[in-house]
Amino acid sequence: MSNATVAMQEPSERRGKVFSMINRASGWLDAFGFSWLVPILKLAAGDSPKEQMQELKRVLLIPLLGISLFLLAWTVLAPTVKTSLGAVPGPAQVWTQAGALWDDHVREREKAAAFYQRQDDRNAKLIEAGNEDKVKFRQYTGKPTYIDQIGTSLLTVGLGFLIATLIAVPLGVASGLSRTVNGAINPLVQIFKPVSPLAWLPIVTMIVSAAYTDPSDWLPKSLLISAVTVTLCSMWPTLINTALGVASVDKDLMNVSKVLQLPTYKTITQIVLPSSLPLIFTGLRLSLGVGWMVLIAAEMLAQNPGLGKFVWDEFQNGSSQSLAKIMVAVLTIGIIGFLLDRIMFALQKAFTFGASR
Repeated sequence: MSNATVAMQEPSERRGKVFSMINRASGWLDAFGFSWLVPILKLAAGDSPKEQMQELKRVLLIPLLGISLFLLAWTVLAPTVKTSLGAVPGPAQVWTQAGALWDDHVREREKAAAFYQRQDDRNAKLIEAGNEDKVKFRQYTGKPTYIDQIGTSLLTVGLGFLIATLIAVPLGVASGLSRTVNGAINPLVQIFKPVSPLAWLPIVTMIVSAAYTDPSDWLPKSLLISAVTVTLCSMWPTLINTALGVASVDKDLMNVSKVLQLPTYKTITQIVLPSSLPLIFTGLRLSLGVGWMVLIAAEMLAQNPGLGKFVWDEFQNGSSQSLAKIMVAVLTIGIIGFLLDRIMFALQKAFTFGASR
């Protein structure tokens, strides 16, 4: 083989390796919502420009066009709608209030840092003077900022989703393996699945208030009420999909486990769960979406200091900036919901082989 031929093959091999790396990364980029990077990377690597431009148009330019048209319609139509709080704010006013909320958060963190610095300085002087018994440590009690409220909502939905998963997955496995259990559970699922969080909340509030009489600082009563309400509303998709996934496991695999006389726990952990993971993750994604949607209503009524309470307080406040702040919250809720779904989809791809979009 001539040197010229070898020289021509080396760039081709390198290009092939680059394309292989891009193709391997494309699944993860898609899982996290960055599928538009794939055609850009392939263009940079020298792939068919026409084909990649068509793909870039489909995954990036058309969505951007849709968002631009939405923003344009919002900008034009918003001032024409008058409410008790004034005209509906446009994108510019909403962006301004988002910046103001962030500035409030930064100022509050600076106040907290100054408070702890003064406390440390005072305690250091007391220790130097030999008055260790007078040293005190207090928590900063400033108001929660918008960022703090986002954190509270994420903690609440995470707790509710965790409880829902711990209940729904075992019940779904039992229901999928046993027709008797399925027959017992199915009527309850059909009855309770459509119940609104607004109906659950008074019951949950009374039960939690009666049972949780000594609330701890890290788990306030309002947070637990909201989390349990999220659990009761979000567990059903996971339960149903888990039962369906388990019931759909290849009968030959189940027969093999019987022939080998595998213990029940080994049959479940080594055959049933791995085979039903795709449907279980589909249920988890649906449950997390339902839980995040339910959370806002639960926080409004339970007065849990999260995004739901923020929306309610701004509605009650009735200032000229309130409507814009509520819209900031609406957009925040939507963006976080999208990110949570992408995280669950990435986990699905990591743990299963048949994840689909």
